[in-house]
Amino acid sequence: MGWLLGAKNLMRRYWIQKSQIQSTDGAEAVVVFKDELFHHIFDVCRQEVGHHFEVLTEDSKAYLVEVTTREKKQARAKVIEERTIPQLPRPHIHLALSIPRFPVMDSIIERAVEMGVTSILPFYSDYSFIRKASNLPSGKQERWQKIVISATQQCGRGELLKIHEPIDWSGRAAFINPNNESWCLFAYEGAGVLNIHDHLAAKKKALTITPQDIWIIVGSEGGFSESEVVEMRQLGLDPVTLGSQVLRVETACLTLVSVLKYEFELLK
Repeated sequence: MGWLLGAKNLMRRYWIQKSQIQSTDGAEAVVVFKDELFHHIFDVCRQEVGHHFEVLTEDSKAYLVEVTTREKKQARAKVIEERTIPQLPRPHIHLALSIPRFPVMDSIIERAVEMGVTSILPFYSDYSFIRKASNLPSGKQERWQKIVISATQQCGRGELLKIHEPIDWSGRAAFINPNNESWCLFAYEGAGVLNIHDHLAAKKKALTITPQDIWIIVGSEGGFSESEVVEMRQLGLDPVTLGSQVLRVETACLTLVSVLKYEFELLK
């Protein structure tokens, strides 16, 4: 086990479904690779018989495997060791994001996985790059999911970041419901009542329990319209500033997540 734990950060990892691990009474567990995953691992990544790598599953488990057979369209590997990947600590960080340009969205998803964000809720708003569902290209959700899996394999976290189906701005209340256990930060490039440091200090002083979830609301390249800011204020969410400089969307997202991880000691 010591060899596995010492080497895991240098080892290739691949995300699989738990159902791909087959075992029978008295026999060693075996992982079967087929179709697109087989092509990626054995044709693209050049894994061969005798090679070792890790497979990650949806129950926060990692398995060290050794490839035992490779055929034309499938391969098998035996499970050598198993370890449990620590789950993301509370509070969970969620990102509600007005859909930006697609390359920006791709970059944010990748970095959100690495930063330990639990979920992303894309939404259509007055100034979002895509303003209604009919304009979202087919297959975009599938591409985002592939980015999540690739980033998960790279960083080795034990659970997939969830990307919700994009929603209209009017439907946000179904996800974002500020209360003592679910905080919400409304990042706005305009004037704000408090900077983020003072805002978090005031929130933490006023409440006696640590929130279980924190939602971050970030606009796209165009920001938010005046009417959307008014709607936020009506929900009790005053704009929070990140300083006098105007940040790019991806920079704002990374900054907010980093601040929250520091404030709630999630960097351990």
